[in-house]
Amino acid sequence: MPHSETDFATIVDTARALQSSLDGSNLHISSSRSRFDDRISSEDVNPNLPISMAEKSSLVDPASVTADVAAQLAFFRKLKFQYLEQKAKDQYIKTIVSDDAPNITAADNELLRRTNEEKKQVLKVEKQRLAEAHSNIQTLSPMIEQDLQKARKLTNEATSLAQQILDARLQLKRLRQTHPHPRLTIQSANAQLDNQVEEMQQLDERLQQRNDMIEKVKAAVKDGARDIERLRLERGEVEKQAKATKNEAADGRVVSLYDWYTASLALHKLMHSLESFKSPSENELCLTYNISQPGEGPYRVAVSLLFVPNTHRLAEARVNGLQADVGDVVEAHVQSNDVPGLLASLLAQGRAEARAFESL
Repeated sequence: MPHSETDFATIVDTARALQSSLDGSNLHISSSRSRFDDRISSEDVNPNLPISMAEKSSLVDPASVTADVAAQLAFFRKLKFQYLEQKAKDQYIKTIVSDDAPNITAADNELLRRTNEEKKQVLKVEKQRLAEAHSNIQTLSPMIEQDLQKARKLTNEATSLAQQILDARLQLKRLRQTHPHPRLTIQSANAQLDNQVEEMQQLDERLQQRNDMIEKVKAAVKDGARDIERLRLERGEVEKQAKATKNEAADGRVVSLYDWYTASLALHKLMHSLESFKSPSENELCLTYNISQPGEGPYRVAVSLLFVPNTHRLAEARVNGLQADVGDVVEAHVQSNDVPGLLASLLAQGRAEARAFESL
């Protein structure tokens, strides 16, 4: 659901209030940093930190602070040991050279021992408290740092979002000025979008139909080109035959030769029982033989011969009408390119089957 201008203004005001409260809040980590800077400033005459830290005016690596503190502790331990040693020597010498021996009783020693024990207990408790405080600092510091970084990140994000909201409002005002009323409503925009979707679907269907039509036309053009090429070759052959016929038109023997060729073809068909023949293509010849005996029904054998284009090489032979399997015979004659032998073998097999059928 789109937000109104009042909602955007409320969001911007909330983000600004969050930024102001974060900037004005006195976080412990910020105040601690300020106090730390004050402790190590050059204006402090007696800084409470190591000398190496007091000479600097900005924050350093905490690991360096730890190393300096450890060095100072070792130095103070040595200094304390030397002080106690010198104090003991001084008291011993004063006791030896003094005319009046100090009156030290067992009660004094016991009191001193108890005092030392109490101080040791207090020191032990303070050390434990210091260790616990140090452990808490080490544990809580990363968590506080994470919370601080998270707060800064959220603050920056809120600021960025507020700026984006302002930019969006400004852009919206510009769009309203550029496109005054009447404007498209959501319903009218959805209706226009639906109409455009339907129109695009119709255009896609028309485009698919045109593409299918183009494919069909391309296929028809290819077939037409092949037919044109075949007809061109046939035309060349016919023109050659026409020229030869024109050259031989003056020869009176053409008619007699034609009659002789027709009679020879009829005699050949009768001798070999050839009923019909046709050539479906340039490299294919279909022969049909009628090898039935007189007085019997027709017994036909159809042989289809396929040649390698533009050669006299037999490529394949298909036989229909024989009951026996003649695949080996056909394959042998195809390999040897023996067309007459193949036809003779097939006719012999067909006549044998015809006689066997007649005897039944």
